[in-house]
Amino acid sequence: MVLALVLGLAAACGGGDGETGGVTAKGGDDGTPQVTITPADGNGKARPDEGVTVTAAGGALGAVSVKLKGEDVPGKLSADKTKWQSTWTLQPGGRYQVSATATSPKGKSTTATSAFRTSRATAATRVNNVVPSQNETVGTGMPIFVQFNKAVPDKAKPLIERATEISSTTPTEGAWRWLSAGESFNGLPSMVFRPKHPWKPRQRVTVTVHYAGLKIGADVFGDKDVTHTFKVGDSHVVSINSNTHRLTVKKNGRTVRNWGISLGVGGDVQRDGVDHLLTTSGVHLTMDHVRLERMRPPGKKKGDPGWYDEKVPWATRISNSGEYIHQNMDDPSCLGNRNCSHGCVRSPAADAQWFFHWSYRGDIVKITGTKRNLQWTNGWGYWQLPFTKWAKGSALGKTITTAKA
Repeated sequence: MVLALVLGLAAACGGGDGETGGVTAKGGDDGTPQVTITPADGNGKARPDEGVTVTAAGGALGAVSVKLKGEDVPGKLSADKTKWQSTWTLQPGGRYQVSATATSPKGKSTTATSAFRTSRATAATRVNNVVPSQNETVGTGMPIFVQFNKAVPDKAKPLIERATEISSTTPTEGAWRWLSAGESFNGLPSMVFRPKHPWKPRQRVTVTVHYAGLKIGADVFGDKDVTHTFKVGDSHVVSINSNTHRLTVKKNGRTVRNWGISLGVGGDVQRDGVDHLLTTSGVHLTMDHVRLERMRPPGKKKGDPGWYDEKVPWATRISNSGEYIHQNMDDPSCLGNRNCSHGCVRSPAADAQWFFHWSYRGDIVKITGTKRNLQWTNGWGYWQLPFTKWAKGSALGKTITTAKA
């Protein structure tokens, strides 16, 4: 360590042991303050999960600069200005430069610097994707998915929740819930955010997972941060009544279209006790759009009673059990009069095509009047679970309110 006096200011830069500890610029006998930076200068395997800490003794911190690739690293200064701590964990393998100055009550100053590199040991568990997609416009029922390529250790789940920020134009209460691969709609372990009430329409939402540097396993860390910004569009609510055989579409509370439909006829109870030809009642969400979808009955093979293999146009998925709003391909006299489908919502060609192009992912579709209920793990059936029960799936056991964007 070197202590130098320049124009009445004490400036010092100390070296660390390359692995642990911090660098300290000691104050002088004339009352200059002491500044300590952790990780130490020259450290080549600093722990990303411990971040950067700067402390001052005998004075108050003023300028603190922490940079990665020339970009500022965010942090917070304590109320008494004696400690600065980085807000988030650090990028594995990142090269950081730190400079900090403290000033004593008598105006004496000390500056310390540190340059270090964090450990490169990243975890095998990684953020596979965040849904909605970047810049996507979605419906007011849309959940937020943080999907992982492998199961997340239980000890890491609270860390990930705390490290995930959501901001929205309108602050919105909601909660995270962890889903296993078996519960997830696409077989990926996921952390899912659902609002307590549908999103207010016409707003922007940003989700950032500060995953880089989180301790995911024994001495292994999250690899990188992920940010997606999306837009909540107009309110689209679809009501489908099995008894009246009608579908009604509302945009921002006003009816814009309605047509006659045909739902599942029923009569195919398989070994699981489920009648696979019944449409499920409950709150569905539109999931994806397929211009021409190949449809076959679940649990059956060619030659079995009830087997079919069809290509159906204008298919908007609303569950994982094979339910779509799609163009009718059979007896048109069923539409608006009786249920004769395999479980889907058959619609006139023009209406199915219109809905295919008009709807967003995450639009609310309410189906009533059938004898089969939608399970909350079926597709995006999350609104089937009361919010109090939904929130119990959080690793932190609490709800959150999104920050105002």
